[in-house]
Amino acid sequence: DVQLQASGGGLVQPGGSLRLSCDVSGFDSGYYAIGWFRQAPGKPREGIICNNQFDGNTYYGKSTKGRFTISRDNAKNTLYLQMNSLKPEDTAVYYCAGDPTVITSTLRLSSAYHYWGQGTQLTVSS
Repeated sequence: DVQLQASGGGLVQPGGSLRLSCDVSGFDSGYYAIGWFRQAPGKPREGIICNNQFDGNTYYGKSTKGRFTISRDNAKNTLYLQMNSLKPEDTAVYYCAGDPTVITSTLRLSSAYHYWGQGTQLTVSS
């Protein structure tokens, strides 16, 4: 079974940094799309950074571009989201998602992903 487990959320002051982790298991091969999404109360789920491992294409959401980056540890099957210069408007539940059928044109769409982690809360507040 495919499993994704996000962790690392918490309370951070504005301007601070935090790194989220997503442990991934169960995909048959190393080629699948994987991304970070977030959802604030009353708002739709938003793609932050999504990567298609098959062709290397990456989608960067406008609101976090330049402040957030992704990296992966293939040995641990873990995806990371490094978040810098955090703002109160970054407050949301953060999710990781993966799917081997997602193509580059739909990387940013949460509806394209079948496999989701449980979400981890980030609160940016002084």
